[in-house]
Amino acid sequence: MYENQTFDTILQRMLERIPDTVDKREGSVIFDALAPAAVELTQMYFELSTILSLSFGETTSGIYLDLRAADRGLTRKAASPAQRLGVFYGVNDTPLDVPIGSRYGISGVNYAAVSRISPGNFALVAETSGTVGNLHFGALLPIDYIPGLSRAEIADIRIPGTDTETDEALRERYLTKVREPSTSGNAAHYRQWALEVPGVGAAKVIPLWDGPGTVKVTIVDIERHPATPALLAEVVDYIAEVSPIGADVTVVSAEGFPININATVTLATGYTLPNVQAAFKQAVDDYMKATAFELTYVSYARIGTLLLGTTGVIDYSSLTVNGGTVNVAIQDDYVPMTGTLVLGV
Repeated sequence: MYENQTFDTILQRMLERIPDTVDKREGSVIFDALAPAAVELTQMYFELSTILSLSFGETTSGIYLDLRAADRGLTRKAASPAQRLGVFYGVNDTPLDVPIGSRYGISGVNYAAVSRISPGNFALVAETSGTVGNLHFGALLPIDYIPGLSRAEIADIRIPGTDTETDEALRERYLTKVREPSTSGNAAHYRQWALEVPGVGAAKVIPLWDGPGTVKVTIVDIERHPATPALLAEVVDYIAEVSPIGADVTVVSAEGFPININATVTLATGYTLPNVQAAFKQAVDDYMKATAFELTYVSYARIGTLLLGTTGVIDYSSLTVNGGTVNVAIQDDYVPMTGTLVLGV
């Protein structure tokens, strides 16, 4: 809004207010007296422009986005710890029950046993919040002495850990709440409730899906992958607490729909196929994540654009997506996921 209020513009406007009978040339007393004031006014207009952008949901950020969201009863999601499956063995690889609260570590991340699932299988919770708790698999080292323990492993992710909610994610929730008011258990309300559970990345709601009073909520995790049973159970319990009495709510996880890509590429000098393929896969993963619950198809043309935009790719040919050269339809309750990705030269 204030882009035109530059130093030269402001200084010229100030000089025009001085009679022409006074020396206003650069280096004159008048010029040198007004120039510092023009600099300060330029800075003021710059800060006014910044303040203006922080006043609107689509352009605000940081603490100011938190304040804007708070007006609608929303708070930024804090980082949450990962919940993992720990498997413990005694002599002869027999399942071993370990004490609740016992602690184990792997690659600098510590976990504590919080509940018994079955003999030798325990739910572990990371002591460090964030996605770092999702990263490691394999042998665990006990921090506490565990009698009879011969081997411990960390396996499945039961509920993925999440980092502090980004500005983009909070802004999306804020704008959704503003543009799609959630009241009296409408579809927007169920979507809001699902997204309030840490670990849920997106949700789709189908009202009256199986007759009057029924609601179906389909969720995915923060990576837009199918939700784990543990995360699904948390969403079921949370919605049961907050939903209207009498509503017949079904909460399910979306299923993954693999997208297989094959193509022949022409590489630029100095680039290797493994590096190009890794960069292309990351671009495809990001596209799949962005389209989950947003589009009903995966665009063949978009895949080609991503491939051509991959650093090191000059051109491509023989591109197929799930064996064809057309858009791939994604049915309800499915989300696209990168399947096999094969590039040749």
